[in-house]
Amino acid sequence: MNMRAPRGTQDILPGTSEKWQYVEQRLIDLSRRYNYKEIRTPIFEHTELFQRGVGDSTDIVQKEMYTFTDRGDRSITLRPEGTASVVRAFVQNKLFGLANQPTKLFYIGPMFRYERPQQGRMRQFVQFGVEALGSNDPAVDAEVMALAMNAYQELGLTSLKLVLNSLGDQESREAHKSALVSHFEPHRDELCSDCQLRLEQNPLRVLDCKKDKDHSAMTTAPSILEYLNDESKSYFKAVQNHLQAMNIDYVIDANLVRGLDYYNHTAFEIMSDAEGFGAITTLSGGGRYNGLVEDIGGPETSGIGFAMSLERLLMALEAEGVKLPIEDSLDCYIVAMGEEAEQEAVRLTQLLRSNGIQTDKDYLQKKMKGQFKSADRLKAKYVIVLGERELEQNAATVKNMASGEQTELPLDEITGYLEQELAGGE
Repeated sequence: MNMRAPRGTQDILPGTSEKWQYVEQRLIDLSRRYNYKEIRTPIFEHTELFQRGVGDSTDIVQKEMYTFTDRGDRSITLRPEGTASVVRAFVQNKLFGLANQPTKLFYIGPMFRYERPQQGRMRQFVQFGVEALGSNDPAVDAEVMALAMNAYQELGLTSLKLVLNSLGDQESREAHKSALVSHFEPHRDELCSDCQLRLEQNPLRVLDCKKDKDHSAMTTAPSILEYLNDESKSYFKAVQNHLQAMNIDYVIDANLVRGLDYYNHTAFEIMSDAEGFGAITTLSGGGRYNGLVEDIGGPETSGIGFAMSLERLLMALEAEGVKLPIEDSLDCYIVAMGEEAEQEAVRLTQLLRSNGIQTDKDYLQKKMKGQFKSADRLKAKYVIVLGERELEQNAATVKNMASGEQTELPLDEITGYLEQELAGGE
């Protein structure tokens, strides 16, 4: 029997989980400043949601989804991305009827895709993402990109590049699609089987092919920017103006396309230029979608969002040598000798914990020397020593492990003393 974690998954152990907690809390705090509220959706959904919301022609739907039939003979899929689930919840719970619009949401949670595991890309991975639904204002596009950039910058990343493109409105996209088909059709037999199919289903995604990226036809393919109508050009220009007003640098890449079918107008990615980050430089990506809510059964509603992989975020932090301010010490460790002292240690441990003081004690009946070694390994700031002599005086010895200073205190004064000392002696 194989008792190892499934391929493409990982155990996040103590020593590493604290980094995840720190990053997640910083992302939550940042979202609150931008007035985005948390939404939590099911880990699995009806398969049709992703077929309609993500797109039948995408690699995600065609190749990467974890899909199974449940006991009710329903086709169920572990969510491969967050946007479709958020939009489904937005429609089902009629959030479009709330007085305050746009509806601004964020999520953090596991996603699942069956793809070849590699550094920073797992089959179960964690995404943080935001969705702003209910506004056509280009300023919202800029706000979403600003939030994403701030998330990386506030965690300490500096080697960042925001790449921007416009996919245009429906009219512009249709004109561009026709031009792409005309351009690639003479080379159809030279393209991979996936691109041959994409040429019929969604020609824009040919530009995103990893297998054919070096084909000569790729470099001469018509740019979407050449086919933007006046409305799309105006929208794209407004987005750029807002970014410039916020002093956010960006570059325009006319070949940038997103892998999901529902995007139009703004598309963007944030990349890392850090040395040693790897061949795949994308940290996150997103864009605007103006038809997804209707596809899922809701009213005509515009939206924009992005998603970032926390695995790749942590990888980028490591590549840039960013040390997160993780507290790995213990406030207090109780050393007890003797049966009566052990009983008092149990009581005192619970009392200190109830008052917000991080406390631990020995559970292996170690001798005093062994208990002090445990306190050292746990990087305890203070050690409380309980023995027969201390109990006879209804007191305990408190040792500051940094200075070596020892203070004998009545048991009922220890909590207040430690609270004051841990607060900086104020």
